[in-house]
Amino acid sequence: MTDPTLKIENLKLGFKSWSNTIEVLHGVSLHIKKGERVALVGESGSGKSVTARIVLGMLQQLKSARISGNVEFEGNDLEQMETKARHALRGTRMSMIFQDPTSSLNPVFTVYTQFKEVLERAEPRISDVAARQKAAQALADVAIAEPERVLDSYSFQLSGGMNQRVMIAMALVNNPALLLADEPGTALDVTVQAQTLKLMSDLVEEHRTSVLFISHNLGVVREFADRVYVIYKGRIVEQGSTEALFENPSHPYTRALLAAVPRITGGGIPDISEDTSDFLSPLVAHPGYSEKELLS
Repeated sequence: MTDPTLKIENLKLGFKSWSNTIEVLHGVSLHIKKGERVALVGESGSGKSVTARIVLGMLQQLKSARISGNVEFEGNDLEQMETKARHALRGTRMSMIFQDPTSSLNPVFTVYTQFKEVLERAEPRISDVAARQKAAQALADVAIAEPERVLDSYSFQLSGGMNQRVMIAMALVNNPALLLADEPGTALDVTVQAQTLKLMSDLVEEHRTSVLFISHNLGVVREFADRVYVIYKGRIVEQGSTEALFENPSHPYTRALLAAVPRITGGGIPDISEDTSDFLSPLVAHPGYSEKELLS
């Protein structure tokens, strides 16, 4: 059996303060197979983004971070890799799209300058001519009509939707095996969000890229993901296929999350109980979708 692109087992995270350790993740386990699009869904502060940052190796550098558990990428234990080797994976074998595209791009450098840095991660000696050709083609792939103009622009000269397309192009230009998409449409209005997510979906399908899609937008998740993990206060509380989870949400928190979505038919603000004690009920895995069943 082929190793999953990403496999996380019993991941725990805490931050050491002057008086105690604040626990953030409480044994998160998930995996993504090659070409699979998996969503990690939960409210703000539930532990979605820190999970992705641990995969990239960004939190391990913090002296206050206390991390345990197992994170494997293409069968290799990331914690056993040398720092240099793990750093070399970023922007090449794994990439990340952050929430706010405009603040993710450096406003004092042109798009081309930043694009070339990404390309040099995979090809350190790439020429200016070749880099510009690749960058222009990557921008054309995300439906940017004037790639040459955009390459010579600064991020503050472009719209939010255009910057997001640039970020998607940068993330995918080196054909990564894993794409970590951290709420990539949050800063965009609805129509632009739909366009950019459709482009991202088409591109990851074309390149057979595995995706960890982080979001609290259940409508987007329903359209994009093959499987869903629901996370609450650093714990996975429900997991299953997208269809099964939306048709039959079984965990109290998942039901509350779905009930909180405003309906286009009206009816006012959804009435959600203030009693959240049952949100910490044990994990619900839909039939055939537990970690043990999926990885056997």
